[in-house]
Amino acid sequence: MKVEVGGLSIAYERAGHGPPVLLAHGFVGESASTWRRQVDALSDEFTVVAWDAPGAGGSDDPPDGFGMDDYADCLAGFVRALGVEPAHLVGLSFGGALVLATFRRHPGLVSSLALVSGYAGWVGSLGREDAQRRLELSLRASELPGDGFVAAMAPSMFSPAAPAEVVEPFLASVREFRPAGFRAMARASFEDQSDVLPAVDVPVLLLYADHDVRAPVSVGQAMHAALPDSRLVVLPGPGHVSSVEAPDAVTAELRRFLHGRGSGRPPG
Repeated sequence: MKVEVGGLSIAYERAGHGPPVLLAHGFVGESASTWRRQVDALSDEFTVVAWDAPGAGGSDDPPDGFGMDDYADCLAGFVRALGVEPAHLVGLSFGGALVLATFRRHPGLVSSLALVSGYAGWVGSLGREDAQRRLELSLRASELPGDGFVAAMAPSMFSPAAPAEVVEPFLASVREFRPAGFRAMARASFEDQSDVLPAVDVPVLLLYADHDVRAPVSVGQAMHAALPDSRLVVLPGPGHVSSVEAPDAVTAELRRFLHGRGSGRPPG
């Protein structure tokens, strides 16, 4: 399915009925390879929508200079175009920074936020020096052919124990990356979103993985300390793309959160 938002054709999947849940993928891969298991599982009681961000999957490439605010405005326009507002926004990695930026600019569209291995932007979560280094590495990787790009990105996406048959479908989508779109998402990921954290007045789930080398648990802990109403959950075993490596665990935590609407911090 596709819809036009701000002059861009945006591809998406939609399934189920019930309260709307919007799934935003990271800066590699796209909706189907990242969220397939969650779309299938959660559609039994939610309207689940997984978009391809501009520059990924079946969506158009963004214009030059398309930053995180532009991605957030596009996501907000997408939610309005589908008539699914307000929605629970779930973002993995780059998608986590995106849903924070969307809350900043369009708070009325947001019922709750869930960040899966997410950042308050690379600068906000990693510091400017590490963020700059990551951006430079990403931009260099974008010049590689598909197999070289996978070789550069894959080692930081999963734990060493991840079975090949689990990760290969995701890596196949990474191999089909679009350089211009990837560069736009990398540059948007760099931007600092940390100043919005104290103002977030909806429930937030922070879902991290103990073998994640890209967004380690310390990133989630820092956001947990800054957010007024958040729940931090650490999954044992998977790496960064936990929605693929540990789909049942991710789905269970999202379902638990959505049922409780993130009802505050757990005791202790």
